[in-house]
Amino acid sequence: MRVMPLGDSITDGFTPYPGGYRVGLWQRLAAGGYTVDFVGSQSNGPTELGDHDHEGHSGWRIDQLDADINTWLRQSDPRTVLLLIGTNDLNQNHDIAKAPARLSLLIDHIRAAKPRCELFVATVPPQSNATLESRVRAYNAAIPQIVASKGPHTHLVKIYDAMTTADLADGIHPTRAGYGKMAAVWYGALRAVPGSLVPLPPSSSHTQRQARS
Repeated sequence: MRVMPLGDSITDGFTPYPGGYRVGLWQRLAAGGYTVDFVGSQSNGPTELGDHDHEGHSGWRIDQLDADINTWLRQSDPRTVLLLIGTNDLNQNHDIAKAPARLSLLIDHIRAAKPRCELFVATVPPQSNATLESRVRAYNAAIPQIVASKGPHTHLVKIYDAMTTADLADGIHPTRAGYGKMAAVWYGALRAVPGSLVPLPPSSSHTQRQARS
């Protein structure tokens, strides 16, 4: 079952924690008996991460992911997408007021390219800097309504609620324990949508073509 971890350095795994939350998530999935193929054009992580592929791009904003998302989805063909993005929009002061609108557009593009995939959209983690934290709270506050407007295959993941600034290694990126908390939240979200952890059944048009042949 193909899962695309999609985002920035928090998905990539910022030094000294390569693999980020993907390590703990992989371990939980394996222990739960799920057969999962992480997919993406990037690859890194420690030996305890059973599959190093992902689509986490350090320093990238929402618009930068959006520019390449169709290519990545076509190449990797994920069943499930784990989207965590927005921290760099806020940190780089990149037209912050429009960040939710950019996220909404990115979700639309994922939904159009892969209408049958299960898409999980996470709130971004807290920040130690007070100014950045106020931006995080405003951005996260917009996400539930965006997700709710995208149909039954788009799901909210409350990463922010599971973490505190004590879980940050440098004020921005999680510690090992912080990544572990993230992994637990992702795993719970996936388990709450059982279809996200099994391959897609053939579409009706595919079944009809097979029957005619």
